[in-house]
Amino acid sequence: MKILGLLRHAKSDWDDVGKRDFDRGLNDRGRRGAKLMGRYIDDHEQDWDLVLASPAERAKQTVADALPLAEPVWDERLYLADPPTIIEVLQAHGGDAESVLVVGHNPGLQEMLFMLVPEDGETGDFDEAATKYPTAAYSIFELDIDDWSQIEKGCGQLVHFKRPRDLDPSLGPES
Repeated sequence: MKILGLLRHAKSDWDDVGKRDFDRGLNDRGRRGAKLMGRYIDDHEQDWDLVLASPAERAKQTVADALPLAEPVWDERLYLADPPTIIEVLQAHGGDAESVLVVGHNPGLQEMLFMLVPEDGETGDFDEAATKYPTAAYSIFELDIDDWSQIEKGCGQLVHFKRPRDLDPSLGPES
């Protein structure tokens, strides 16, 4: 069995509309959300053998705020990646790691949920994540595989899903 974590970048800053999408960082709310999720990740039982991350500025800042001790592998393919590309990156870098956390973007991360979890494995957490996989959302999957090369449709079970608003209601949707 392998463990896969997905962490969506925190809320990005749209104040400078002249910036390229790739170069947008986090706004204040995003930094708060990333730090909160980082404390949550740190307080729970899953250690990550490997962190793979998009090199987009908002993903870099999310890693810096949420996982300050991490030494991620930055892979440009994770910028706005779809599930086949995310899997390609996992297969390229996963090696002997038992647990890998991917820090990236939607819609690809949410689409991984639909790809990994079989219909008969859908839970309340699945329904929440399927409805919306918001910024700084964090999920953990148990994959019924022995090697990262074996990832395929329906091989996973969502065992954990948490959003910043679950920990601090002020980080929920803005009215």
